[in-house]
Amino acid sequence: MSFAHLLKTVTHLGSPTVLLAGDFMLDSYIYGDALRISPEAPVQVLKVVDRQYCPGGAASVAADITTLEARCLCIGTVGDDNEGRRLLELLSRLNADCSGLLTVRDRPTISKQRIIGLAQHRHRQQLLRIDDECTNPYTPIQYEQLFDLFRRQLTSCDVVCLQDYNKGLLVPDFCRRLIEAARKAGKKVLVDPPLQSDYSKFTGATVITPNRKETAAAVGFPIETIDDAARAAALLHEQLQLEAVVITLDKEGAYLRTDDIDQHIPTVPRVVYDVTGAGDMMLAVLAVTLAAGCDWITALQIANIAAGLEVEKFGVATVSIDEIVNEIISRSKGKTGKIRDDWSVLLKELQLRRRQKETIVFTNGCFDVLHRGHIEYLNFCRQQGDVVVVGLNSDASVRALKGPDRPINNQHDRAAVLAALESVDYVVFFDDLDPLRLIQQIRPDVLVKGADWAQKGVVGREFVESYGGVVKLAPLVEGKSSTNIIQQIRSGQAGSRQEATPHDAE
Repeated sequence: MSFAHLLKTVTHLGSPTVLLAGDFMLDSYIYGDALRISPEAPVQVLKVVDRQYCPGGAASVAADITTLEARCLCIGTVGDDNEGRRLLELLSRLNADCSGLLTVRDRPTISKQRIIGLAQHRHRQQLLRIDDECTNPYTPIQYEQLFDLFRRQLTSCDVVCLQDYNKGLLVPDFCRRLIEAARKAGKKVLVDPPLQSDYSKFTGATVITPNRKETAAAVGFPIETIDDAARAAALLHEQLQLEAVVITLDKEGAYLRTDDIDQHIPTVPRVVYDVTGAGDMMLAVLAVTLAAGCDWITALQIANIAAGLEVEKFGVATVSIDEIVNEIISRSKGKTGKIRDDWSVLLKELQLRRRQKETIVFTNGCFDVLHRGHIEYLNFCRQQGDVVVVGLNSDASVRALKGPDRPINNQHDRAAVLAALESVDYVVFFDDLDPLRLIQQIRPDVLVKGADWAQKGVVGREFVESYGGVVKLAPLVEGKSSTNIIQQIRSGQAGSRQEATPHDAE
Protein backbone atom coordinates (compact mmCIF):
# COMPACT_ATOMS: atom_id res chain seq x y z
CA MET A 1 0.00 0.00 0.00
CA SER A 2 1.55 3.34 -1.06
CA PHE A 3 2.17 6.10 1.45
CA ALA A 4 0.39 8.54 -0.87
CA HIS A 5 -2.73 6.35 -0.69
CA LEU A 6 -2.57 6.21 3.13
CA LEU A 7 -2.14 9.99 3.35
CA LYS A 8 -5.07 10.62 1.03
CA THR A 9 -7.23 8.20 3.01
CA VAL A 10 -6.40 9.62 6.44
CA THR A 11 -7.01 13.19 5.36
CA HIS A 12 -10.34 12.36 3.71
CA LEU A 13 -12.04 10.30 6.43
CA GLY A 14 -14.68 12.96 6.95
CA SER A 15 -16.85 12.74 10.06
CA PRO A 16 -18.62 9.37 10.09
CA THR A 17 -20.90 8.47 13.00
CA VAL A 18 -20.08 5.50 15.23
CA LEU A 19 -22.68 3.93 17.56
CA LEU A 20 -20.70 2.56 20.50
CA ALA A 21 -22.14 0.17 23.09
CA GLY A 22 -20.05 -1.20 25.93
CA ASP A 23 -18.65 -0.92 29.43
CA PHE A 24 -18.00 2.77 30.11
CA MET A 25 -15.41 3.46 32.81
CA LEU A 26 -13.55 6.26 34.52
CA ASP A 27 -9.77 5.98 34.75
CA SER A 28 -8.04 8.00 37.43
CA TYR A 29 -4.35 8.45 38.05
CA ILE A 30 -2.90 9.57 41.37
CA TYR A 31 0.72 10.64 41.02
CA GLY A 32 2.94 10.84 44.07
CA ASP A 33 6.60 11.33 44.84
CA ALA A 34 8.06 8.19 46.41
CA LEU A 35 9.87 9.80 49.31
CA ARG A 36 10.33 7.20 52.02
CA ILE A 37 9.26 3.91 53.60
CA SER A 38 6.37 4.10 56.05
CA PRO A 39 7.22 3.58 59.75
CA GLU A 40 3.91 1.71 60.07
CA ALA A 41 4.69 -1.02 57.53
CA PRO A 42 7.36 -1.86 54.90
CA VAL A 43 5.56 0.11 52.17
CA GLN A 44 6.30 3.25 50.19
CA VAL A 45 4.86 6.57 51.26
CA LEU A 46 3.67 8.72 48.36
CA LYS A 47 3.18 12.46 48.58
CA VAL A 48 0.39 13.24 46.11
CA VAL A 49 1.46 15.80 43.51
CA ASP A 50 -1.23 15.40 40.85
CA ARG A 51 -4.55 13.73 40.01
CA GLN A 52 -5.78 13.09 36.50
CA TYR A 53 -9.02 11.65 35.16
CA CYS A 54 -9.73 10.28 31.72
CA PRO A 55 -12.29 8.07 29.92
CA GLY A 56 -11.65 4.33 30.21
CA GLY A 57 -13.07 1.14 28.71
CA ALA A 58 -15.71 1.93 26.10
CA ALA A 59 -15.33 5.60 27.07
CA SER A 60 -11.71 5.38 25.91
CA VAL A 61 -12.95 4.18 22.51
CA ALA A 62 -15.35 7.15 22.43
CA ALA A 63 -12.43 9.50 23.13
CA ASP A 64 -10.41 7.90 20.35
CA ILE A 65 -13.30 8.20 17.91
CA THR A 66 -13.94 11.88 18.60
CA THR A 67 -10.21 12.68 18.45
CA LEU A 68 -10.26 11.19 14.95
CA GLU A 69 -12.85 13.89 14.15
CA ALA A 70 -15.73 11.41 13.92
CA ARG A 71 -19.00 11.50 15.86
CA CYS A 72 -19.66 9.01 18.66
CA LEU A 73 -23.08 7.96 19.99
CA CYS A 74 -22.63 6.25 23.37
CA ILE A 75 -24.79 3.40 24.71
CA GLY A 76 -24.12 2.15 28.23
CA THR A 77 -24.46 3.10 31.88
CA VAL A 78 -22.94 5.23 34.59
CA GLY A 79 -23.65 5.18 38.29
CA ASP A 80 -25.46 7.90 40.20
CA ASP A 81 -22.20 9.04 41.78
CA ASN A 82 -19.38 11.55 41.47
CA GLU A 83 -17.42 9.24 39.18
CA GLY A 84 -20.37 8.99 36.80
CA ARG A 85 -20.85 12.73 36.71
CA ARG A 86 -17.14 13.24 36.11
CA LEU A 87 -17.16 10.73 33.26
CA LEU A 88 -20.16 12.37 31.61
CA GLU A 89 -18.41 15.72 31.86
CA LEU A 90 -15.24 14.33 30.25
CA LEU A 91 -17.18 12.76 27.38
CA SER A 92 -19.20 15.94 26.85
CA ARG A 93 -15.98 17.94 26.54
CA LEU A 94 -14.96 15.53 23.79
CA ASN A 95 -18.27 16.19 22.01
CA ALA A 96 -19.39 12.59 22.43
CA ASP A 97 -23.17 12.12 22.44
CA CYS A 98 -24.01 10.90 25.96
CA SER A 99 -27.80 10.80 25.54
CA GLY A 100 -27.63 7.00 25.39
CA LEU A 101 -25.79 6.63 28.70
CA LEU A 102 -28.31 5.45 31.28
CA THR A 103 -27.78 6.51 34.89
CA VAL A 104 -28.41 3.55 37.22
CA ARG A 105 -28.73 3.77 40.99
CA ASP A 106 -28.06 0.14 41.92
CA ARG A 107 -24.40 -0.08 40.79
CA PRO A 108 -21.38 2.23 40.79
CA THR A 109 -19.69 3.77 37.80
CA ILE A 110 -16.94 1.35 36.83
CA SER A 111 -13.69 3.02 37.87
CA LYS A 112 -10.03 2.09 37.88
CA GLN A 113 -7.79 4.10 40.15
CA ARG A 114 -4.08 3.79 39.44
CA ILE A 115 -1.45 4.82 41.99
CA ILE A 116 1.65 6.06 40.20
CA GLY A 117 4.96 6.54 41.97
CA LEU A 118 7.32 9.21 40.67
CA ALA A 119 11.05 8.71 41.03
CA GLN A 120 13.00 11.98 40.92
CA HIS A 121 9.63 13.71 40.35
CA ARG A 122 9.31 12.44 36.75
CA HIS A 123 9.93 8.70 36.19
CA ARG A 124 6.53 6.98 36.35
CA GLN A 125 5.89 3.54 37.79
CA GLN A 126 2.43 2.09 38.45
CA LEU A 127 2.38 0.69 41.96
CA LEU A 128 -1.24 -0.35 42.49
CA ARG A 129 -4.64 -0.39 40.76
CA ILE A 130 -7.92 -0.17 42.66
CA ASP A 131 -11.08 -1.27 40.80
CA ASP A 132 -14.60 -0.31 41.87
CA GLU A 133 -17.22 -2.17 39.86
CA CYS A 134 -20.24 -4.43 39.75
CA THR A 135 -20.15 -7.16 37.10
CA ASN A 136 -23.59 -8.67 37.74
CA PRO A 137 -26.11 -8.61 34.87
CA TYR A 138 -28.45 -5.65 34.66
CA THR A 139 -32.17 -5.93 35.35
CA PRO A 140 -34.53 -6.87 32.48
CA ILE A 141 -35.99 -3.36 32.59
CA GLN A 142 -32.54 -1.79 32.26
CA TYR A 143 -31.66 -4.01 29.30
CA GLU A 144 -34.90 -2.97 27.58
CA GLN A 145 -34.16 0.70 28.22
CA LEU A 146 -30.66 0.30 26.76
CA PHE A 147 -31.91 -1.63 23.74
CA ASP A 148 -34.49 1.06 23.04
CA LEU A 149 -31.75 3.72 23.19
CA PHE A 150 -29.58 1.62 20.86
CA ARG A 151 -32.35 1.00 18.35
CA ARG A 152 -33.28 4.68 18.18
CA GLN A 153 -29.67 5.64 17.37
CA LEU A 154 -29.19 3.00 14.66
CA THR A 155 -30.64 5.12 11.88
CA SER A 156 -28.18 7.92 12.69
CA CYS A 157 -24.97 5.89 12.59
CA ASP A 158 -22.64 4.55 9.89
CA VAL A 159 -21.16 1.69 11.90
CA VAL A 160 -21.63 -0.06 15.26
CA CYS A 161 -18.95 -0.92 17.84
CA LEU A 162 -19.27 -3.28 20.80
CA GLN A 163 -16.54 -2.85 23.41
CA ASP A 164 -16.87 -5.74 25.87
CA TYR A 165 -14.90 -5.80 29.13
CA ASN A 166 -17.13 -8.50 30.62
CA LYS A 167 -18.65 -6.12 33.18
CA GLY A 168 -22.27 -7.25 32.86
CA LEU A 169 -23.61 -5.22 29.94
CA LEU A 170 -22.93 -7.38 26.87
CA VAL A 171 -24.33 -10.64 28.21
CA PRO A 172 -25.11 -13.23 25.49
CA ASP A 173 -28.81 -12.52 24.97
CA PHE A 174 -28.41 -8.74 24.93
CA CYS A 175 -25.31 -8.91 22.73
CA ARG A 176 -27.12 -11.07 20.17
CA ARG A 177 -30.04 -8.62 20.08
CA LEU A 178 -27.72 -5.70 19.38
CA ILE A 179 -25.91 -7.55 16.58
CA GLU A 180 -29.15 -8.73 14.99
CA ALA A 181 -30.70 -5.25 15.09
CA ALA A 182 -27.60 -3.65 13.63
CA ARG A 183 -27.25 -6.14 10.79
CA LYS A 184 -30.95 -5.80 9.93
CA ALA A 185 -30.32 -2.04 9.69
CA GLY A 186 -27.44 -2.73 7.30
CA LYS A 187 -24.71 -1.61 9.70
CA LYS A 188 -21.31 -3.20 10.15
CA VAL A 189 -20.68 -4.45 13.70
CA LEU A 190 -17.14 -4.34 15.10
CA VAL A 191 -16.38 -6.21 18.33
CA ASP A 192 -13.48 -5.91 20.74
CA PRO A 193 -14.04 -9.03 22.87
CA PRO A 194 -13.07 -9.78 26.49
CA LEU A 195 -10.83 -12.57 27.76
CA GLN A 196 -13.16 -15.59 27.79
CA SER A 197 -13.43 -18.97 26.13
CA ASP A 198 -16.86 -18.67 24.51
CA TYR A 199 -17.32 -16.11 21.74
CA SER A 200 -20.58 -17.56 20.41
CA LYS A 201 -22.53 -14.45 21.42
CA PHE A 202 -20.63 -12.52 18.74
CA THR A 203 -21.84 -14.79 15.93
CA GLY A 204 -22.93 -12.79 12.91
CA ALA A 205 -20.92 -9.66 13.72
CA THR A 206 -18.83 -8.10 10.95
CA VAL A 207 -15.40 -8.33 12.57
CA ILE A 208 -13.85 -9.31 15.89
CA THR A 209 -10.49 -7.94 17.11
CA PRO A 210 -9.01 -10.12 19.88
CA ASN A 211 -5.36 -9.90 20.94
CA ARG A 212 -3.03 -12.89 21.33
CA LYS A 213 -4.16 -13.83 24.82
CA GLU A 214 -7.86 -13.40 24.07
CA THR A 215 -7.53 -15.41 20.87
CA ALA A 216 -5.75 -18.23 22.66
CA ALA A 217 -8.55 -18.43 25.25
CA ALA A 218 -11.19 -18.56 22.53
CA VAL A 219 -9.55 -21.19 20.27
CA GLY A 220 -7.82 -23.33 22.90
CA PHE A 221 -4.20 -23.07 21.75
CA PRO A 222 -1.44 -20.46 22.20
CA ILE A 223 -0.80 -17.81 19.54
CA GLU A 224 2.99 -17.78 19.36
CA THR A 225 3.63 -17.60 15.62
CA ILE A 226 2.05 -16.08 12.52
CA ASP A 227 0.96 -19.58 11.53
CA ASP A 228 -0.83 -19.92 14.87
CA ALA A 229 -2.63 -16.64 14.19
CA ALA A 230 -3.60 -17.79 10.70
CA ARG A 231 -5.07 -21.04 12.04
CA ALA A 232 -6.96 -19.24 14.82
CA ALA A 233 -8.31 -16.59 12.43
CA ALA A 234 -9.64 -19.25 10.08
CA LEU A 235 -11.31 -21.06 12.98
CA LEU A 236 -13.02 -17.95 14.37
CA HIS A 237 -14.00 -16.77 10.89
CA GLU A 238 -15.84 -20.01 10.23
CA GLN A 239 -17.29 -20.66 13.68
CA LEU A 240 -18.68 -17.16 14.23
CA GLN A 241 -19.78 -16.54 10.61
CA LEU A 242 -17.85 -13.27 10.45
CA GLU A 243 -16.90 -11.14 7.48
CA ALA A 244 -13.45 -10.63 8.99
CA VAL A 245 -11.20 -11.57 11.89
CA VAL A 246 -8.41 -9.24 13.02
CA ILE A 247 -6.01 -10.77 15.54
CA THR A 248 -3.74 -8.10 16.99
CA LEU A 249 -0.15 -9.30 17.44
CA ASP A 250 1.49 -6.40 19.32
CA LYS A 251 4.91 -5.69 17.73
CA GLU A 252 4.14 -8.06 14.84
CA GLY A 253 1.12 -6.07 13.69
CA ALA A 254 -2.08 -7.98 13.01
CA TYR A 255 -3.46 -10.95 11.13
CA LEU A 256 -6.42 -10.41 8.80
CA ARG A 257 -8.80 -13.12 7.61
CA THR A 258 -11.79 -12.49 5.34
CA ASP A 259 -13.49 -14.51 2.62
CA ASP A 260 -10.88 -13.20 0.17
CA ILE A 261 -7.88 -12.26 2.33
CA ASP A 262 -5.65 -14.43 4.48
CA GLN A 263 -2.75 -12.12 5.31
CA HIS A 264 -0.34 -10.94 7.99
CA ILE A 265 -0.29 -7.11 8.14
CA PRO A 266 3.06 -6.13 9.74
CA THR A 267 3.75 -2.92 11.59
CA VAL A 268 6.80 -0.90 12.59
CA PRO A 269 8.12 -2.02 16.02
CA ARG A 270 7.76 0.75 18.62
CA VAL A 271 9.34 1.63 21.93
CA VAL A 272 6.45 0.48 24.14
CA TYR A 273 5.79 2.65 27.16
CA ASP A 274 2.33 1.38 28.10
CA VAL A 275 0.08 -1.06 26.24
CA THR A 276 -3.04 0.24 28.03
CA GLY A 277 -5.61 1.37 25.47
CA ALA A 278 -4.03 -0.17 22.36
CA GLY A 279 -7.06 -2.42 21.77
CA ASP A 280 -9.41 0.54 22.21
CA MET A 281 -7.42 2.49 19.64
CA MET A 282 -7.47 -0.40 17.16
CA LEU A 283 -11.26 -0.68 17.43
CA ALA A 284 -11.81 3.07 17.08
CA VAL A 285 -9.63 3.46 14.00
CA LEU A 286 -11.10 0.41 12.29
CA ALA A 287 -14.58 1.76 12.96
CA VAL A 288 -13.85 5.23 11.58
CA THR A 289 -11.92 4.02 8.53
CA LEU A 290 -14.42 1.32 7.60
CA ALA A 291 -17.29 3.78 8.08
CA ALA A 292 -15.46 6.12 5.70
CA GLY A 293 -15.41 3.37 3.05
CA CYS A 294 -11.88 2.00 3.41
CA ASP A 295 -10.99 -1.52 2.36
CA TRP A 296 -9.85 -3.98 5.04
CA ILE A 297 -6.11 -3.75 4.39
CA THR A 298 -6.02 0.05 4.30
CA ALA A 299 -8.12 0.28 7.46
CA LEU A 300 -5.87 -2.15 9.28
CA GLN A 301 -2.68 -0.43 8.18
CA ILE A 302 -3.94 2.89 9.54
CA ALA A 303 -5.12 1.19 12.74
CA ASN A 304 -1.67 -0.38 13.17
CA ILE A 305 -0.06 3.05 12.88
CA ALA A 306 -2.43 4.61 15.44
CA ALA A 307 -2.07 1.74 17.92
CA GLY A 308 1.71 1.96 17.60
CA LEU A 309 1.63 5.66 18.44
CA GLU A 310 -0.69 5.00 21.39
CA VAL A 311 1.59 2.49 23.12
CA GLU A 312 4.40 5.05 23.14
CA LYS A 313 2.31 7.18 25.50
CA PHE A 314 1.62 6.65 29.20
CA GLY A 315 -1.80 5.35 30.19
CA VAL A 316 -4.87 5.46 27.98
CA ALA A 317 -4.10 8.10 25.36
CA THR A 318 -5.73 9.34 22.18
CA VAL A 319 -4.05 9.76 18.80
CA SER A 320 -5.04 12.54 16.42
CA ILE A 321 -5.31 12.64 12.64
CA ASP A 322 -2.31 14.98 12.55
CA GLU A 323 -0.19 12.51 14.52
CA ILE A 324 -1.09 9.72 12.11
CA VAL A 325 -0.33 11.99 9.16
CA ASN A 326 3.04 12.94 10.62
CA GLU A 327 3.90 9.27 11.18
CA ILE A 328 2.99 8.39 7.59
CA ILE A 329 5.12 11.24 6.29
CA SER A 330 8.04 10.13 8.47
CA ARG A 331 7.79 6.59 7.17
CA SER A 332 7.44 7.86 3.62
CA LYS A 333 10.69 9.76 3.89
CA GLY A 334 12.43 6.66 5.16
CA LYS A 335 11.02 4.47 2.37
CA THR A 336 10.94 6.75 -0.66
CA GLY A 337 13.65 9.18 0.39
CA LYS A 338 13.49 12.94 0.19
CA ILE A 339 13.53 13.41 -3.58
CA ARG A 340 10.26 14.42 -5.23
CA ASP A 341 10.02 14.35 -9.03
CA ASP A 342 6.35 15.30 -8.95
CA TRP A 343 5.52 18.79 -7.69
CA SER A 344 1.94 17.77 -6.86
CA VAL A 345 3.14 15.05 -4.46
CA LEU A 346 5.41 17.52 -2.68
CA LEU A 347 2.68 20.13 -2.41
CA LYS A 348 0.30 17.64 -0.76
CA GLU A 349 2.95 16.65 1.77
CA LEU A 350 3.74 20.29 2.55
CA GLN A 351 0.04 20.96 3.05
CA LEU A 352 -0.04 18.25 5.70
CA ARG A 353 3.09 19.64 7.37
CA ARG A 354 1.46 23.06 7.52
CA ARG A 355 -1.54 21.54 9.29
CA GLN A 356 0.89 20.75 12.08
CA LYS A 357 2.00 24.40 12.23
CA GLU A 358 5.42 23.66 10.75
CA THR A 359 7.37 26.45 9.04
CA ILE A 360 8.33 25.78 5.41
CA VAL A 361 11.75 27.06 4.27
CA PHE A 362 12.70 27.17 0.58
CA THR A 363 15.96 27.69 -1.22
CA ASN A 364 17.26 26.71 -4.63
CA GLY A 365 20.44 26.21 -6.62
CA CYS A 366 22.50 23.98 -8.89
CA PHE A 367 24.60 22.43 -6.09
CA ASP A 368 26.87 20.88 -8.70
CA VAL A 369 30.02 20.17 -6.67
CA LEU A 370 29.05 20.18 -3.03
CA HIS A 371 31.48 21.93 -0.67
CA ARG A 372 31.65 23.42 2.81
CA GLY A 373 29.95 26.61 1.70
CA HIS A 374 26.89 24.61 0.63
CA ILE A 375 26.82 22.74 3.96
CA GLU A 376 26.89 25.90 6.03
CA TYR A 377 24.35 27.53 3.75
CA LEU A 378 21.91 24.63 4.15
CA ASN A 379 22.52 24.57 7.90
CA PHE A 380 21.51 28.24 7.90
CA CYS A 381 18.30 27.25 6.07
CA ARG A 382 17.58 24.62 8.73
CA GLN A 383 17.83 27.26 11.45
CA GLN A 384 15.05 29.29 9.82
CA GLY A 385 12.22 26.76 10.20
CA ASP A 386 10.99 23.18 10.47
CA VAL A 387 10.97 21.89 6.88
CA VAL A 388 13.70 22.69 4.35
CA VAL A 389 12.80 22.29 0.66
CA VAL A 390 15.61 22.59 -1.88
CA GLY A 391 14.63 23.44 -5.45
CA LEU A 392 17.31 21.83 -7.63
CA ASN A 393 17.99 23.04 -11.15
CA SER A 394 17.56 20.18 -13.60
CA ASP A 395 20.41 19.30 -15.95
CA ALA A 396 18.70 21.20 -18.77
CA SER A 397 18.33 24.25 -16.55
CA VAL A 398 21.99 24.14 -15.49
CA ARG A 399 23.16 23.86 -19.12
CA ALA A 400 21.05 26.87 -20.09
CA LEU A 401 22.53 28.90 -17.21
CA LYS A 402 26.16 27.78 -17.21
CA GLY A 403 26.93 26.34 -20.63
CA PRO A 404 27.05 22.95 -22.36
CA ASP A 405 29.88 21.56 -20.19
CA ARG A 406 27.80 21.81 -16.99
CA PRO A 407 26.67 20.23 -14.77
CA ILE A 408 29.58 18.06 -13.77
CA ASN A 409 27.22 15.77 -11.82
CA ASN A 410 23.82 14.88 -13.24
CA GLN A 411 20.64 15.91 -11.45
CA HIS A 412 20.06 12.49 -9.88
CA ASP A 413 23.53 12.41 -8.34
CA ARG A 414 23.22 15.99 -7.13
CA ALA A 415 19.82 15.25 -5.59
CA ALA A 416 21.10 12.09 -3.88
CA VAL A 417 23.94 14.01 -2.22
CA LEU A 418 21.58 16.74 -1.00
CA ALA A 419 19.10 14.16 0.29
CA ALA A 420 21.86 12.61 2.41
CA LEU A 421 22.15 15.84 4.44
CA GLU A 422 20.24 16.09 7.74
CA SER A 423 19.54 19.76 7.05
CA VAL A 424 17.46 18.93 3.96
CA ASP A 425 13.92 17.50 4.10
CA TYR A 426 12.90 17.55 0.43
CA VAL A 427 14.63 17.95 -2.93
CA VAL A 428 12.49 18.88 -5.93
CA PHE A 429 13.62 19.48 -9.54
CA PHE A 430 12.70 22.46 -11.70
CA ASP A 431 13.48 23.11 -15.39
CA ASP A 432 12.97 26.88 -15.48
CA LEU A 433 15.86 29.33 -15.53
CA ASP A 434 14.67 30.78 -12.23
CA PRO A 435 12.61 29.27 -9.38
CA LEU A 436 9.72 31.76 -9.39
CA ARG A 437 7.09 29.34 -10.68
CA LEU A 438 8.12 26.72 -8.10
CA ILE A 439 8.13 29.32 -5.32
CA GLN A 440 4.61 30.36 -6.32
CA GLN A 441 3.47 26.76 -6.00
CA ILE A 442 5.19 26.06 -2.66
CA ARG A 443 4.41 29.43 -1.02
CA PRO A 444 7.21 29.08 1.56
CA ASP A 445 7.08 30.83 4.91
CA VAL A 446 10.79 31.64 4.57
CA LEU A 447 12.77 32.13 1.34
CA VAL A 448 16.55 31.88 1.74
CA LYS A 449 19.25 33.11 -0.65
CA GLY A 450 22.91 34.02 -0.29
CA ALA A 451 23.87 37.48 0.90
CA ASP A 452 25.31 38.29 -2.55
CA TRP A 453 21.72 38.39 -3.86
CA ALA A 454 20.98 41.52 -1.83
CA GLN A 455 22.15 43.70 -4.74
CA LYS A 456 20.99 41.46 -7.60
CA GLY A 457 17.47 41.07 -6.22
CA VAL A 458 16.08 37.85 -4.81
CA VAL A 459 13.79 36.05 -7.25
CA GLY A 460 10.41 35.56 -5.55
CA ARG A 461 10.90 38.22 -2.84
CA GLU A 462 7.85 40.29 -3.77
CA PHE A 463 5.63 37.22 -4.03
CA VAL A 464 6.71 35.75 -0.67
CA GLU A 465 6.41 39.06 1.16
CA SER A 466 2.96 39.65 -0.38
CA TYR A 467 1.38 37.03 1.90
CA GLY A 468 3.51 37.70 4.99
CA GLY A 469 6.47 35.42 4.27
CA VAL A 470 10.01 36.56 4.93
CA VAL A 471 13.26 36.54 2.96
CA LYS A 472 16.50 35.66 4.74
CA LEU A 473 20.00 36.23 3.35
CA ALA A 474 22.61 33.66 4.32
CA PRO A 475 26.12 34.94 5.16
CA LEU A 476 28.91 34.28 2.69
CA VAL A 477 31.53 31.60 3.26
CA GLU A 478 34.88 32.89 2.15
CA GLY A 479 36.63 31.07 -0.65
CA LYS A 480 33.95 28.53 -1.58
CA SER A 481 32.45 28.32 -5.09
CA SER A 482 31.63 25.30 -7.22
CA THR A 483 32.50 27.23 -10.38
CA ASN A 484 35.96 28.14 -9.06
CA ILE A 485 36.57 24.62 -7.77
CA ILE A 486 35.71 23.16 -11.18
CA GLN A 487 37.97 25.68 -12.94
CA GLN A 488 40.86 24.90 -10.62
CA ILE A 489 40.42 21.16 -11.02
CA ARG A 490 40.52 21.59 -14.79
CA SER A 491 43.59 23.77 -14.55
CA GLY A 492 45.29 21.52 -11.99
CA GLN A 493 45.21 24.15 -9.22
CA ALA A 494 42.72 22.58 -6.80
CA GLY A 495 43.12 23.65 -3.19
CA SER A 496 44.18 27.26 -3.80
CA ARG A 497 42.33 30.17 -2.24
CA GLN A 498 39.08 31.21 -3.95
CA GLU A 499 36.97 34.33 -3.93
CA ALA A 500 34.21 34.71 -1.32
CA THR A 501 30.82 33.40 -2.42
CA PRO A 502 28.22 31.17 -0.78
CA HIS A 503 27.66 28.72 -3.67
CA ASP A 504 26.77 28.80 -7.35
CA ALA A 505 23.01 28.89 -6.89
CA GLU A 506 22.06 29.91 -10.42
